[in-house]
Amino acid sequence: MKEHGKIVLGIRNSALSTAQALDFQNKLLLTSPVYNKNSILIKYIKTSGDIHNTHRLDQLGGKGLFVKEIEDQILSGDVDIGIHSVKDLPAKETQGLKIVCWLERLNPCDALISNSKLGLKDLPAGSVIGTSSIRRRSQILSLRKDLKIKLLRGNVDTRIQKLNDGEYDAIVLSYAGLIRLNKDNLISDLFSVDEFLPASCQGAVGIQIQNLNHDSELTSSLNNINHLNTELTCSAEREVLKSINANCNSPVSVYSTIDKNSISIQCQLFDHKGLILFNESIQGSIENNLQLARKLGKQIIDQVGQEKINELDKLKDDFDYTPKR
Repeated sequence: MKEHGKIVLGIRNSALSTAQALDFQNKLLLTSPVYNKNSILIKYIKTSGDIHNTHRLDQLGGKGLFVKEIEDQILSGDVDIGIHSVKDLPAKETQGLKIVCWLERLNPCDALISNSKLGLKDLPAGSVIGTSSIRRRSQILSLRKDLKIKLLRGNVDTRIQKLNDGEYDAIVLSYAGLIRLNKDNLISDLFSVDEFLPASCQGAVGIQIQNLNHDSELTSSLNNINHLNTELTCSAEREVLKSINANCNSPVSVYSTIDKNSISIQCQLFDHKGLILFNESIQGSIENNLQLARKLGKQIIDQVGQEKINELDKLKDDFDYTPKR
């Protein structure tokens, strides 16, 4: 049970989640004099994705693997706030919960760390690349079908250690995560959005509470922290995924940017062999961000077909890929 007068933050038991929680805590303390460090507690919660850390994510179900147990504790009242990498949250929000605050998004791009310090284009044929993402797997195959791809699970430190141990020649990680952990000095290659369009909401942190939370002081404080441009762009990206019934496990990239009063949303959809099935963007007024996202979603369905999109939700072949000779 939580202590009276305390705010309990529910997070995954990882260095990255801790860094995100401390970032949120610092912002809350700066904007609201009601709270102090002693009134904010961090509760570490093991999620299904953390427990089953050697299995393929798509074979575990894909949706909500890193958030469900945290969400359950928000709903039960044992936790007041869930702090999530929004990339891990299913596009369809859990009933009774809502994201009420978005921290300013960090650089959403993907990054390569290689033992040779070479970038993706310069790696020798047959080099072993580590990832657990079906999206990244397809994007690598789209650029280099002569590289080996090998499943890589675990937290950031575990992945980097496996690289250092020689199990992989290179690994692909989120640039934002490396920044938060002060490990961006290890990067060999930072992919532009033209090379590797990011996953929906990559680099963004969302603050989730109960829909019927009656703590007006907390709600007001969260509104003060909220980064509007991140909310507008990431909500649009999530709406695209929701429109096509895709999730964080699908080989789909969605990225939005704002320029003055205009928003641009781009989406790429791949098959599991690296073929681009859809690559279009849409622009319009930021007030219409969700309508634009739904319109882009309809274009994807019209061009690719819902049945095909649903098929891509699971990788039927082995995750590991070896180039044909």
